[in-house]
Amino acid sequence: MNAGIYPARRISVLGACATFVTALFAPDLHQIVLPVFSTWTMIWFLTMRRNITTISEIATTFTGMFYLGYIPSFWVRIRQLGADVVEPTRLKPLAKPLFERLGQNNLLSYLPKKIHYPITAGSNFIFWTWLCIAFSDVGGYFAGRKFGKTKLGAISPAAGKTSPNKTVEGVIGGCAFSLVLATLGAWIQKWPYWFVLGPIHGVTLALLGLVGDLTASMLKRDAGLKDFGDLIPEHGGIMDRVDSYIFTAPYGWLMCGYVIPALKKLAEARAAVGVVV
Repeated sequence: MNAGIYPARRISVLGACATFVTALFAPDLHQIVLPVFSTWTMIWFLTMRRNITTISEIATTFTGMFYLGYIPSFWVRIRQLGADVVEPTRLKPLAKPLFERLGQNNLLSYLPKKIHYPITAGSNFIFWTWLCIAFSDVGGYFAGRKFGKTKLGAISPAAGKTSPNKTVEGVIGGCAFSLVLATLGAWIQKWPYWFVLGPIHGVTLALLGLVGDLTASMLKRDAGLKDFGDLIPEHGGIMDRVDSYIFTAPYGWLMCGYVIPALKKLAEARAAVGVVV
């Protein structure tokens, strides 16, 4: 508002929340939420405003729903994947007592059956994926401090101006940390071709996490903000902590819902004809 832009904030917040709710309880309707609330936004702008709404106000409203709602809500959809048939990971013997205590049969009776607790194939995927993203940030930070000499602006001027302290060496270090952890996670989760898929997954997560980080920095710079908030002392707001998880969500949904199952079928078909995977 300090910039003279007045988006439809309440509709934007409701739209963002609705994407998470439908992703959990009605995933078949998930894709229609954004069009419905976008239509509602335009009706509101046309009927409730005295002056002509600007493009900036429309774009800000839509961006709030899309960036803070629709994109990250794919993490909720991932959580539901593989709830019916969960293939045990290589860590099951260590965690078996906990699984038995927190099994589906002990779920509170009044909760919808759509909520699966505590373990699904999707939740396993989320756990290891979030570890990769977190360690990518950590690895990028320490690699940048220790070895960083080439500024990111040397290969991408816009990215360099968005985050002047980031270095190419830091990006490489983040990718390396994520690659190692993703490969370990792929082996533990028994992914097909884990020795190839794991490293690819890890590097992709690190790069998409960087995109999320730079996008948040771009928004803060344009708004003249240092942090998104002050909820977490010395760290800023919630968005300052989770910006790397935004653009990794749709990719994760594609990977967990389509790529890995397709490769499993391929591996099983090859095994059926005697080809060792």
